[in-house]
Amino acid sequence: MTPSPTSEPTPGVVELLVENHREFLRFVERRVGNRAIAEEILQEAFVRNLARTDEIQESALGWFYRVLRNATVDYQRRQAVANRRLDAFAAELDAHGDSGQELARVACACVLSLAETLKPEYADALRRVEVDQVAVKDYAAESGISASNAGVRIFRARKALREQLARSCGTCAEHGCLDCSCDSAQGAGTHGGWE
Repeated sequence: MTPSPTSEPTPGVVELLVENHREFLRFVERRVGNRAIAEEILQEAFVRNLARTDEIQESALGWFYRVLRNATVDYQRRQAVANRRLDAFAAELDAHGDSGQELARVACACVLSLAETLKPEYADALRRVEVDQVAVKDYAAESGISASNAGVRIFRARKALREQLARSCGTCAEHGCLDCSCDSAQGAGTHGGWE
């Protein structure tokens, strides 16, 4: 029997589930290794399944542990897919390693000096990968992060730099103009202090 969307949770079952909240949280946390993620999974399981308590044909605790196990497996599958995508992105960045030489050759001085105004980890990522031509996997190793995280950091650093450049140089940056004549470029050296 499929419950109607307006079915109410069974009060005794809800009380039993709430009483066992800490045990449920420990159960999920042991499987995902992160308390905050475990809390999210548990909260989502409560929200999605409390209206289904009238369907329980077994022990309410056993039923909810099964719900949590399935929710944890679903989370781990989603994470595995996300990690594969990040790994592919990092590999793509490595495959196009020569783009840093082109950037260093054609970028105006203001781009390089504006990079120094970004978060330190973004400025460092851009400096090492784009200017110093360090491979993403090598940058990841020297920074103590995974290649996937390094790829994401470089992606976010590039995005932050584009936004900073648009604020500083206006339409010149929006249209891809490489002959920058903004005030920042006039007073800066070739690599804005990165050499």
